[in-house]
Parts: sequence; structure tokens; C-alpha cells
Amino acid sequence: MAESDSKPGRARAQGGTIAEILASDAKPAPAPLIAEAYEFLGDADLPASRYTCPDFFREEMATMWSRTWQWACREEHIPGVGDHYVYDIGPYSVIITRVAEDQIKAFINSCTHRGTRLLGEEGPGFGQSFNCPFHGWSWHLDGALKDVPGRWDFPHVCDATHSLQEAACESWQGFVFVNLAPNAPPLSEQLDVLPEHFAHFPLEGRRIRLHVQKVLPANWKAAQEAFMEAYHNFTTHDSPTGANTQYDIFGPHVSRFIHNIGHYFPESLSDYPGDKWREPPLTEQELLAGLPVTQRTLQTGETARAVGAQLLRDEMGAQLNVDFSDVSDSEMLDSIEYHLFPNAFFFPG
Repeated sequence: MAESDSKPGRARAQGGTIAEILASDAKPAPAPLIAEAYEFLGDADLPASRYTCPDFFREEMATMWSRTWQWACREEHIPGVGDHYVYDIGPYSVIITRVAEDQIKAFINSCTHRGTRLLGEEGPGFGQSFNCPFHGWSWHLDGALKDVPGRWDFPHVCDATHSLQEAACESWQGFVFVNLAPNAPPLSEQLDVLPEHFAHFPLEGRRIRLHVQKVLPANWKAAQEAFMEAYHNFTTHDSPTGANTQYDIFGPHVSRFIHNIGHYFPESLSDYPGDKWREPPLTEQELLAGLPVTQRTLQTGETARAVGAQLLRDEMGAQLNVDFSDVSDSEMLDSIEYHLFPNAFFFPG
């Protein structure tokens, strides 16, 4: 390795860069994937207490989660007027509801009388009003106070002071976000380059097919970090096709990685322990065998990446009745992931 390459943030394994591979693809990648925004943020150790200290976790909840835009649900969770979704994060709970066909609002899930939780466990539901299970106070879908039993005994209560506390709520590409801060900035500030990049990868037409929820014995950051790197690819996924990845940071809230698939990388020869990593380089035919496509014999000059991408276009297109003829090799094959701090991952392609 050259001396300049050993400088902090400059070292890399052998082989072509992601940018070089995308530029050589049979069907070139779109502009968003060509964009690079590498930034070396240092390599100092992070204190383990950031993952284990209860006081630090409470500080995160009080000073970060309480004032940051975060993905709460999808618009199809609440398709009709009166549909609602309860979103819980730490000690906070929010009701997201469709007030009108073209309007969604969010409210703190708490009675303005004595603070009782209005709606139960997290997830979707339906109702024409919100009712407190303790004293029976109720509110309209727009959060306005509807009824107070024994109202004669509450001369100090008025609609203006006891409507439900509203939380900031905005949608992007069918995803509904909330922010608990009283004067939250617009969601667009946190999205940064996402609207520009995802103009090429529209998600608003997608629909929920499966909802999987797991409780992990880990800090929230540790649970997410496995989805932010490909270093584990060799061991966890037992994959000899490499971990060549481009990492980009688009401002303080958005990051991305592009993990190349269907291409051989020399680091598997010697950088990792075990005999399998010292085998001769994989042939293009062997690389094709690792792709989820119908196998065929490659002709002279054909590459696993180009053929695999085209086979995926043909087979997925027939299965889904979708024309993938204009979709790039990278979108068909690579693992491409955008992370929006603090709790959303978007996979284009």
C-alpha cells in the first residue's frame, strides 16, 4: 500500500472502486448513484457508555428523540378518515390520524385533563373521536375538545386550552414523519438530498406487504449499525464475493452505502482467515452462480454482473409484469441503502 494510502481515511483494499465499476456497467447507473460525498469523520474509539449508560439513554430521549423528525408510519396505515396509528418511542406516544381525505395530523397520546394515555398499544386503529378511558373526556379527530362529562363543574376548561396537544406531522413519498418539538423546522431540512435522489426511485407507489417487529437486547444504535456497513459480509453471510462498498455522507442526517454484488474483489485472497479466502479468484461463472437467477453458461467475454442484471430484468419483469429495461445494472444487483437519522432506512432499486 502506498504511503499516501495509509493516511487516516485513505486506506482501502485492492480492486476497483464502486465509481469505476458503475461507470463500466453495461447499463450505467443513474445520477444519484454516481454522486459521491465521502467525508472522513475520524477513527477515535466511541465510549462504550454511549450504548450502555442509562443516563445517556435518557438524555438521548430528552434532547434528541423529543425534537427530531422520525418516521412513524406509512400513509396506507391510515387510508380513510378516522383511521389512526399509534407510534411509541421511549417514553413518548403519538397518535397519527387522517382528519380529512387530504389531511393528516398528529397528537400527543395523552388526555389534557389528567394525562391518561388515550389509545393503547402501538399500531393501527379506527374511531370517529378520541376518548379518555379514565374520566370519559373526548376529542374530535382534529383534536378539538368534544365533550366533558359534568361540564358544569369545569368552568375553567375551554376548548382553546384543552384541545389535544398537536405534534408536527409531514409526509414524504408516502412515509409519515412526526416531530415533538414545539417549533419544529420543516421536514425538508432533515431530508436533505433524499427528495432529489428519490425522484429517480419513487416510493410513494409502494405498499406494505409485511410488518416484522422484534425486541432486541441491545441499544437502538447497535441495532441499526449492522445495516450501515458491509464489513460483516464475509463472516456473517459467508460470502466470498467481497465487501467492496462506497460510503457517502450527505450532511448531518443522511448517509448511504453502495455494496457491489456480482463482481470479484482481490481482498478475499488474503485479508481474511481460513482456507476458503486463499482459493484462486472466482471465475465469472462462479460469480453468476452466487446470484439469484436462472443459471446458464456464460459465453466468452460475458460477465456475471452484466448477464446477472439482465436475467433479473427478464425474470422479475415477467413475474411482476414490470418493464425493467431502463433500470441500471447497479439498481438490479447492488445493495443500495440510504439512512435517514434517526430511524429510517430506504432501499432503492
